[in-house]
Amino acid sequence: MNVLGIIASGVAALFITVALAKGARRAALRPHAPDEPGGRAPRAAALRRTGGATIVLGVGTAVGGALWLGAADGSAGSVTGLLAGAGIVAALGLVHDLKPFRAALRFPVQTAAAVLVVCLAGLSPAAGVLAVLWIVLVTNAFALLDHADGLLTTAGLVTAAGLLACAALGGDPALTLLPATLVAGLAGFLLHNWHPARLRLGACGAQFTGFALAASGALIQEAAPSGRAAWAALPALATVALADTALVLISRRRAARSLLRDTDDHIAHRLRRVRVTVPGAAVLLGLWAAVPVTTATLVYAELLHPAFLLLPPAGSAAAVFILLRIPAYTPSRTAPPRTAPSRTAPPRTAPSRTAPPRTAPSRTAARRTTAPATGAAIPSAAPAPRVAGPAPRKGAPSGTARTAAGHPTVPPPPTGRSAAGVAAERS
Repeated sequence: MNVLGIIASGVAALFITVALAKGARRAALRPHAPDEPGGRAPRAAALRRTGGATIVLGVGTAVGGALWLGAADGSAGSVTGLLAGAGIVAALGLVHDLKPFRAALRFPVQTAAAVLVVCLAGLSPAAGVLAVLWIVLVTNAFALLDHADGLLTTAGLVTAAGLLACAALGGDPALTLLPATLVAGLAGFLLHNWHPARLRLGACGAQFTGFALAASGALIQEAAPSGRAAWAALPALATVALADTALVLISRRRAARSLLRDTDDHIAHRLRRVRVTVPGAAVLLGLWAAVPVTTATLVYAELLHPAFLLLPPAGSAAAVFILLRIPAYTPSRTAPPRTAPSRTAPPRTAPSRTAPPRTAPSRTAARRTTAPATGAAIPSAAPAPRVAGPAPRKGAPSGTARTAAGHPTVPPPPTGRSAAGVAAERS
C-alpha cells in the first residue's frame, strides 16, 4: 500500500469522525419539546455515552473504502479480519451503552472476535493462542482507561502513533492502514472529548479502540522481520494500560472488593485526590504513554538496545507503588459494636415524694351496713376466716364460728349492747 493511500484513508477518517461527532454533539445539546416524556436529560446522556460510535463509523468507513479499492494488496485478509473483529466488539459495547449488562459477558464475545482475527491472518496454533490472550487482555486494559475526559483518547492516540511507526518500518505496509485511520479518528474525536467533554467514548468506542490497538500490535509483531526485537518492543506499547489494570486489581484485592465492579480507584481518580486537574491527568497519562512508545519504536527500528525496554516497565511499577499509597476508598459506615450488659446493681433512685396511688377496696372485704333502727353495725354475709383451735364439741352447730379457746362466738344483740355484756349476763 502506497503512502498516498494511507494519507487519504487517514484524512477520510478524520473528516467523517469530526462531522459525525459534531452532529451527535448538536443532537445531545439540542433542547427538546417541553411535553416530551423524560425531558432532555435521558436522551442527552444516552447520546453522550454513544459518542464512541462516531469513531467506529469514521474509521470503519475509511478502512472499508480502502479495502474496496484494493489498497491492501495481499494483506486484505488480515485487515478484513481485524476490522471485522473490532466491529464485533464495538457492537457489543453499543448494546452495553444502551442497556448495561454484566462485564463477564464481554469475554466470550471478545475471545470469538480475536479468534476470527487470528484465523483470517493465518497464524500458527501456538502464535494464535498467545495472540488471542494478548488481544483480550489489552482490549480490556485500554477499555478501563475510559474513566476521565480525554484520558483514553490521548493514550490511544499516542499508542496508535507508535504502532503506525512500527508498521511503516515492518515488512507489511498494509498493516499501517488501521493504525493510520485510528490516529486520525482519535484526533478528531479528541476535540469533543477534551474536558469538559461533550461526548464520551463509552463501551462502544473504548472496546473498539482497545481491540484495534491490540490486534494491530499482534499482527505487526507476527509480520516483523526475524532480526527485529518485535517480541519485546510491541508489548511495551501497552505499558500504561497494563499499569492501570494492575493498579486496579491490586487495590481491589487488598480491599476485598469485587474485581469486576468498577469504582473510583483508577489512575485519574487517584491523581484527582492529590489536586491534579482532569486535563492535567490526561496530559500526564499521555506523557507517561509516550515514554514506552518512543522506547519501543526506537528498539523496533534497531536504534536502541533491547535492554532499554526494561526501563519503562520498571518506572511504571514504581508509579503503581506510589499510586497505591493514595487512598481510593472511603471507610464504610458500619453500625457501632454491641456492648455487653453491665452486671452491676442498678443505681438507686430517690424515693418519690408523691402520695401513693389510691387503690379501690377489695370486693372480698367485709362490707358493713347500718341497721335502720338502732344504728348498730351488722357484719356482712361474707364468711369469717377460720381460726385454728381445738375441735368443736359434739352437738355444737357446725356453722358457728369459734374463738381460740373453742367457745362459740356470740353475735351482738340488736339492742346495741356489746357482746361482752351479753356473755356476762348468761354466765
